[in-house]
Amino acid sequence: MSKRGYSVSEEVWIPLKDGTKLATRIWMPEGADAEPVPAVLEYLPYRKRDGTSPRDESTYPVFAEAGIAGIRVDIRGSGESDGVIDGEYTERELSDACEVIEWIAAQPWSNGNVGMMGISWGGFNCLQTAALHPPALKAVISIASTVDRFNDDIHYKNGCHLYANLSWASTMLTYQSRTPDKALVGDRWKDMWLERLEGEPFFLEEWMEHQTRDAFWQHGSICEDFDHFDTPALVIAGWADGYRNTPLKAVEGLGPRAKALMGPWIHKYPHFAWPKPRADFHAEAIAWWNRWLRDEANGAESIPQIRAFILDGAKPAARRERDPGYWVAKQNWEKPEMRRYSIASNGALVSVPDGGGVGSLYLRSPLDSGVHSGEWFTLKPDAEMAGDQRADDAGALVYQTSPLEEEAVYLGCPELSLDLSCEADWENFVARIVDVHPDGTATRVAYGVLNLAHREGNAHPMAMPRGKVTTIRMVLDACGYRFAPGHRIRLSLATASWPLILPSPDAPGVTIDTGSVRLDMPLIGDHERVDIPEPGNPDPLPDYIILKPAVTKRWVEKDLMDGMTCYHIFEDTGLEEHPDSKLRSQETRKECWSINAYDPLSMKGSCEGTTYYEREDGWNVSTRTETELTCSRDEWFLSASVTAFEGGEQIFSKCFKKRVKRDFM
Repeated sequence: MSKRGYSVSEEVWIPLKDGTKLATRIWMPEGADAEPVPAVLEYLPYRKRDGTSPRDESTYPVFAEAGIAGIRVDIRGSGESDGVIDGEYTERELSDACEVIEWIAAQPWSNGNVGMMGISWGGFNCLQTAALHPPALKAVISIASTVDRFNDDIHYKNGCHLYANLSWASTMLTYQSRTPDKALVGDRWKDMWLERLEGEPFFLEEWMEHQTRDAFWQHGSICEDFDHFDTPALVIAGWADGYRNTPLKAVEGLGPRAKALMGPWIHKYPHFAWPKPRADFHAEAIAWWNRWLRDEANGAESIPQIRAFILDGAKPAARRERDPGYWVAKQNWEKPEMRRYSIASNGALVSVPDGGGVGSLYLRSPLDSGVHSGEWFTLKPDAEMAGDQRADDAGALVYQTSPLEEEAVYLGCPELSLDLSCEADWENFVARIVDVHPDGTATRVAYGVLNLAHREGNAHPMAMPRGKVTTIRMVLDACGYRFAPGHRIRLSLATASWPLILPSPDAPGVTIDTGSVRLDMPLIGDHERVDIPEPGNPDPLPDYIILKPAVTKRWVEKDLMDGMTCYHIFEDTGLEEHPDSKLRSQETRKECWSINAYDPLSMKGSCEGTTYYEREDGWNVSTRTETELTCSRDEWFLSASVTAFEGGEQIFSKCFKKRVKRDFM
């Protein structure tokens, strides 16, 4: 198909039934009025005007040249859209999405078929919207998303409290404080901004009212009823990202309705993600859309159910540009055969026969163990990725194989079972699978965490029977990895991973019967090596005008006198100007996570975010948010503030403060 010309417009607002108007940016193929075209919707709270504009401008022109309209819509209360956001994946958000799809399908340039796609928030809500069955929605592409909002998102993980819960709530408070662009909405920009500032919620308050897997988290989790989901779904994720489990879960739950693509990537679209190799996302997506939105017989429904990159001896680095490995495909995914490892009487990790262990051992990891865990979801291939695990292993019980005589290749979710006891109502438990290179470098391959009160499920946590030996079973995150000959497989067991998960109030440690430890690793089974083409353009993102450079810093401070460890994050996007809109923008993020290695109640998380916008005519606005999370043995203490400025003068301020009872969390 020859490339079409296209036009770009931000002058169309989509009217909703309640009178709200949603802002759009539309890439329209030439000739659509005479020959209607399919459309792809991406529906986000991250601002099409500047927040997602680089990635939008890397993709939607390519779609438009292929005769597919791109419709990028700001969610209610974000960007230039009317109203105030009311939460994350709410009934109103999804209802609005269905109205938007209906509006798109009714346009004279539309052939009536709509696709929906996105990464992260947009990957979530395209699956959630599809589950509502809007008639015109024919297919979705979901990247770095989830089918289970409680266990595979930034809030909680198997009952453990992720530090990303506060971090992301702080980010969203900052994002939602941003002003509409006066160049698009005119004189009403300030009234819209003040309405938004006055009404925006602090998401963490609601999230922490729900510390178990209740109806709040079941809403929007399509795993609750896979059978009801009938929309073809291409589900994509990266091993370096926290959403690595979703493609396999989608395929296992949806069967042939889902196809999975898993690369080595961080939390980015595959055509510009790191570590490389990348994938030609545009070609993948256009084929998917042509099959389901144009009924083109191109075989997209027959691609293998699983295509995955098998990491082969990747090493931690200051920046991981490219990971070694190869692509494989499995036409049909089945639960893999498992290879069992146990602990022998000499302390080695062995695969045959079941080991007798080295007796019962008490484990209480220092609470500041885990600073090389990386981010839960990663946006850059630097210290956000898991680092060399040797330092973290110093606070763990460690068991490893002898150097392997032949390769061991795994694809799927490792499983761990063991017997342990605890002298408190609950404790965190952490397991990591590590590739130990011949030079001693330790690469994290997979990990899992479990709040022991959630050992029987996440809906109704139960106190541990104090001092009584209890069998624990846990499923670790998915991996695709080849352990080479000469390497060792290490199992690391800990009770802390700071600041990835926040500590229990007593942090009592556990006593482990090492003879009971059983690690089951998922064998790759029958597969074929395949080639996944990389994109032709090695640098697909547009160049903006850089007025101040970006800065990224991460560092750890440890006070040897008072025992406090502080994990610091600083991000500055730099000041940049969009060459077409002339809007200049800058954002910063500061975080500090502190804890005394022997006092779980000393933990504290504090975040600060700023946004800044200006134009050459002297107009400038900014916001500052501050958030904090601390605890006692029985409660969590939340606080936040939002302050807004116009021309350097404060025009708005508000505060949040809340106490929440700990619910086995």
